[in-house]
Amino acid sequence: MFSIPWRYRRLPRLLQTFQGFATRRARRWARKRQGTDSTTTRLTARRVYILPTSVGLVFALTTFAMLLGSMNYNNNLSFVLTFFLVGLGFVSMHTCQRNLVGLQVNFAGVEPVFAGQAAQFEIAISNDSKSPRSRIGLYLDGITTEIHDLEPGESRVFVVPVPTDCRGRVPLYRFGIRTLFPFEFFRSWAWIHMDIHGIAYPAPVDIAPRPPASQMALGHRQHDERGEEDFAGLRRFVIGDSPRNVAWKAYARSDQLLSKRFAGADTSSQWFDFDDVEAADVEDRLSILTRWVVDADRASEDYGLRLPGVEFPPAHGEAHRRRCLEALALFGLIEEAAANDG
Repeated sequence: MFSIPWRYRRLPRLLQTFQGFATRRARRWARKRQGTDSTTTRLTARRVYILPTSVGLVFALTTFAMLLGSMNYNNNLSFVLTFFLVGLGFVSMHTCQRNLVGLQVNFAGVEPVFAGQAAQFEIAISNDSKSPRSRIGLYLDGITTEIHDLEPGESRVFVVPVPTDCRGRVPLYRFGIRTLFPFEFFRSWAWIHMDIHGIAYPAPVDIAPRPPASQMALGHRQHDERGEEDFAGLRRFVIGDSPRNVAWKAYARSDQLLSKRFAGADTSSQWFDFDDVEAADVEDRLSILTRWVVDADRASEDYGLRLPGVEFPPAHGEAHRRRCLEALALFGLIEEAAANDG
């Protein structure tokens, strides 16, 4: 049985190491050359790079072999075919590079996620030119998005997933836009360096201890749907309202279905305190607090959050939920980053 000598077995690993080193050097050079891009960036010709693909190299070698054969046999038809292929290669190179020039890249936002989930960065690509752009895609460290064609005046949103394994800010320092159009003889690409980031909340625990007992918050802002003591006006009827809350007299006068709105005098609210969580590890405490916040928000309950140095009074709603979860995600990280910078 044939065996490869030991000194050649390490050759693929050495080639892979060299390729990774060259890629990192090229990326650092591009970042230094281009600087940090704004959240709205238009690609110019000087920042669009192009190299032949493996298919293009085979095509070039084949064309060169045909040229040698044509010269050897002095065949006019062979010369015509050879020069036609050469021209096709040059046209392909020009078209591939121009396929990216002039595109506008915009950061369209990113929704918060929990640690362990992938942050979905939305990047909008706009084609403001009068010519279509074909087979455009984004990529990041081996992850490639869907490939789309852009008609003149069309914009598309591409989603770049960034894996997360811990809480905190999720940066997207660099991503690429590339195309292989028209014949995959060349690969044209551009690196984009935007100072953008998402946020990863602490992963909530599956099973958490019960939160502390509810506290009465007198005079606190009420849920209109939960209070049933003081009449607070009328609102438009929505499916699911109780029939006993329908303002039938108003319906008889205006032929419009309305519901009575009440506000209670008192409501119970939860206080979620960092110091009250029975866990030794900080990350475990944050995960338990995250579970309490998520469950209270799903139940439409008022809740407050106390962390060392910050406090959020009891409230409810999406904005309050985001504030609390963001505080949990960034707890201790801002001070740590400031200390490292110092």
